[in-house]
Amino acid sequence: MKKKLYWQINERIRSPKLRVIGSDGKQLGILKTEEALKKAKELELTLVEIAPTAKPPVAKIVDFGKFRYQEEKKLRKEALKIKSSELKEIRFSPFIAENDYNTRLERVKEFLANKNKVKVTVVFKGRQMGSKQFGYDILKKIYQSLGDSIAIDMEPKFLGRHLVTIISPVNKPIIKKDEKDKT
Repeated sequence: MKKKLYWQINERIRSPKLRVIGSDGKQLGILKTEEALKKAKELELTLVEIAPTAKPPVAKIVDFGKFRYQEEKKLRKEALKIKSSELKEIRFSPFIAENDYNTRLERVKEFLANKNKVKVTVVFKGRQMGSKQFGYDILKKIYQSLGDSIAIDMEPKFLGRHLVTIISPVNKPIIKKDEKDKT
């Protein structure tokens, strides 16, 4: 999902009047498009429409290559700031050993601490399908272990041989030990 940047430049600008910003960043005022183009040509630079929806539209006289590079750089920087919460999956067995259960529960806690949603799947094999209650018991045990720090986004349901639920972290303020002692 790459966002394509596109600007109207030079003769492609259709507006009759523009609010023009010079190459030094100072406003040149509201000019006719032809006058703004002349000034840009004199400086051997490009006239770029940067705010087409403004009244009147805003254009800037710039070195277009440099301008485009800076805008793409801003876009990349913004993309790094946005962290989409990922959906992580942890698989359990209905008859899982205690140590395996604890290890996987720790992984679930790590994912939740990183603000990720977690898809908890209990996988049934062969004759285990006759013991579906054990899968629900495992999920109930997970819910109890995590307590109030989670929200259940999807109630447990069977999808084929998989009992699936989705949980997400709840954003609660963390009370420090010093604050508990004061109350």
